[in-house]
Order: sequence, then structure tokens, then C-alpha cells
Amino acid sequence: MFSGSAFAANLLWAGVAALAVLLIAFAVGSAIGKHRVVDVAWGAAFAAIAVVTFVMSDGHGDATRRALVAALTVVWGVRLSVHIAWRSRGAPEDARYERLLSKARGNRDLYALRMVYLLQAVLAWFISLPVQVASYDTTPASWWLLAGVAVWLLGMFFEAVGDAQLERFRRDPASRGKVLDTGLWRYTRHPNYFGDACVWWGLYLIAASTGWQGAATVVAPLVMTYFLAAKTGKPLMEQHLSHRAGYAEYVRRTSGFVPWPPRGRAGP
Repeated sequence: MFSGSAFAANLLWAGVAALAVLLIAFAVGSAIGKHRVVDVAWGAAFAAIAVVTFVMSDGHGDATRRALVAALTVVWGVRLSVHIAWRSRGAPEDARYERLLSKARGNRDLYALRMVYLLQAVLAWFISLPVQVASYDTTPASWWLLAGVAVWLLGMFFEAVGDAQLERFRRDPASRGKVLDTGLWRYTRHPNYFGDACVWWGLYLIAASTGWQGAATVVAPLVMTYFLAAKTGKPLMEQHLSHRAGYAEYVRRTSGFVPWPPRGRAGP
């Protein structure tokens, strides 16, 4: 049984939670003059939605599924936020946001609010639909739940390990101007983005165990994957790195998203 009225209320409060996190981030970004703080708020918004959903779904959904999707989402969101906050400490404004804000006519902060913060609040609310739906169905957990956890674990491995390998590479002075092509980065140019996508496909599989309501949320991981692989993730990062020596060769031999054994190096 799926409680439509309770779920509708959850949609509202999940939106409020996402909006609150992004508005706090906007206040901080405006105060310090760096709107890159929105990247820290991204994972935190999902964690906030998961906590609100877990609390509000008490007495409505299967207890095991509710606790699982909440825990998996919070672990993913908090790890991502902490990682980005640590990585960006003391750094100037992100070049992506500099380019975006250069298009502003009038107040740059208000332009950032409309084009970045509010948009991300809406996206976080929408992409979290599998977590919300999974928390409101009383259908007992099935093998879909185990499959979802397995895909989530694969995603967390690629995202966390890929981020750690990149952080070590960046801290090494000998890496300046070079391209990371070892570890997971040997098999995909974006192990962190691939992992991110897998996390949300895993959460979707857990939601799919609830029946048609969960299955219908497939658009959420599709949107997340689209942004990571074709919109704001992979394309912008590769544009930023395209000037580095050896990057064109790295692109030629390394899978763009899904991990795959590298192609042989080009001849002389």
C-alpha cells in the first residue's frame, strides 16, 4: 500500500529542505564572494531530503527500506560535501561560475541565486524522488533491494577511491601540468562521475522494488546521469583539461565514462 496523501506532503517538505540548504549556501557564497560553495551544498541537500523523508515516512513505509535509503543517501551526500569542502578550502572562485556570472546583467549574486542555487535545489528535489518513493511503500523488501545496494556500493567505491586518487595526484608537486592516468583513472576519465551515477541507479533499484511507483522514478537517475556525462560534469571538466600536455592522447585511449580497459597507445 502506498499512501499518496502522506507522500504528497513529503514532496512539499523535501522541497523545503532542499531550498533551505541552498539558501544557506547562497548566503555564505554571497558573503565570501565565492559561489563555488554551492558544490558543497549539493550533497548536503540530498542528505537533508533523506532525513526529512525518513522522519515523515515513519508509520507509512517498510521500515527496512526506509532506513536503508536514508542511510545510503546521507552517507553519500555527507561524504561528497565534506570532500568538496576540504578540496576547495582557500581556493578562488571556480572558473565555471566565473564564466556563468560574467553573463549577469545587474546584480551578480541575484543572478547566481536564479541560475545556480534555485536550479540545484529543484534538481536535488527531483533526483531524490527514488528515495522519497522508496520510503512510502509497505511492500516487503525483495532481491531488488540487494541489487540496489550492490550497485550503490560499486558507485561509492569508484567515487570515493577516484576522488582520493585525484586528491593525492593534485597534492604532488611533480604532477603539475600532467594528466592522471593511473588507478581507476586508467579505465575511465571520470571514475568519480561514473560512481556518482551508479549511486543513484542503485537507489533507483531499491525504489523499483515498490512496484510501478518506484519504477516510474527512472527519470531521476537518467537526469543525474545526463548531467554528469553530457551536461555539467564530464564536458566542462574535459574542456578545462583540454590544454594539458598529453590530454588528447589520454582521451584517445581511455573510456569517457563507463570503465573499460584502455586502448593501446598510438604509434610514433
